Amino acid sequence: MSDKRVILLVDDDVNLQQLVKLALQSRGYKVETANDGWEALERLKTLTPNLIVLDLTMPKMGGLVFYSKICDNSNRPKYPILILSARAYMEKLFQDFIIDGFMTKPFEIDEFLDKVDSIINKRFGALKIIKVAGEERAARVCIVDNDPPETKKISDAFLACGYVVDCAFKGSEAVEHVYTFLPDVVVINLNLPDIGGDDIIVQLKGMDRTKNVKFLLYMNQLAEKTIVIDKISQKEGIDLFIDFVNVQQLVTGANELLKQYAVGDTG
Repeated sequence: MSDKRVILLVDDDVNLQQLVKLALQSRGYKVETANDGWEALERLKTLTPNLIVLDLTMPKMGGLVFYSKICDNSNRPKYPILILSARAYMEKLFQDFIIDGFMTKPFEIDEFLDKVDSIINKRFGALKIIKVAGEERAARVCIVDNDPPETKKISDAFLACGYVVDCAFKGSEAVEHVYTFLPDVVVINLNLPDIGGDDIIVQLKGMDRTKNVKFLLYMNQLAEKTIVIDKISQKEGIDLFIDFVNVQQLVTGANELLKQYAVGDTG
């Protein structure tokens, strides 16, 4: 059903946290945890969850304050939210909030899992499925960019198109991420401050494990673009180079690179 879509579980009840985490992992989700709102906000600096499962009563920062801090200027949360609460009357309060679900504690774990599946499928639709070496599975992308807000925008765009997403924020982290995650396509910024994206591609193309990965290299607006493009075009291993304007270009480019493998989306 689900292939490593990410859920952020925010609850200070460690026993419940572990029970829910194991149950979600049994359905194929990747689960990240936080013990309170402050910790969750820190996690969101580098994490783009498909769903936040949020308890209301927690120390340091409770669910209501956390909810307010992840809303945009229109008071709409930036992520799907499933509220958990031991107080059933709180559901009436949240009728005026934009949330995707409310469950009263204690709850049946199967009912909870079905609710999570329903929210994920409604928000993000089916996973993007490709066929590699006779195996059908969800398409994987690794995004490498040193700008966390920009990386988040790119990640959100790929998640919305059904990709399973991994991110690295430094060139020095990229090789390990790609080698471990083994994505189908790597979307990498040329202008990383520590190691150039083109040099990382050359390194990964030289490894047996990653030599068949597709590489999409992009750059932001620069002076002397023509010189840079001519230099890049001479390097091997770059499957597609994009003069970056908007994130949809990157998704379209990745889709083109994977066209030979695509067999459609799950329904």
